[in-house]
Amino acid sequence: MADKYVVAFQRDHLGDGPEDLGKILIKAFINTLPETPNAPTALIFQNAGVLLACEGTPVFESLKKLEDRGIQILSCGTCLDYYQKKEALVVGRVSNMYEIVEMLSKAGHVLYP
Repeated sequence: MADKYVVAFQRDHLGDGPEDLGKILIKAFINTLPETPNAPTALIFQNAGVLLACEGTPVFESLKKLEDRGIQILSCGTCLDYYQKKEALVVGRVSNMYEIVEMLSKAGHVLYP
């Protein structure tokens, strides 16, 4: 269980500095995941993080590679509704808070970039 982890994205950028830098960093983070030998078991997108799994995302190719490897990609349905992006989801599937909480609670580790 120690090598099992989930990555939970709560925004569409990384860090608290300039947002344009944060967007560069989150793109680098996600683009690195398919190349790591110990890939996560799931990616969870919440709040503005759901925008990373929608049309126009700069990380579509990397997310698709991860999904093709069997890594679950879940986006919060309430968040997609809030941003009016449910129909724009291009990778992964719509989830709910019950499933998200269950997945986070069962993960060996949770990363919040």
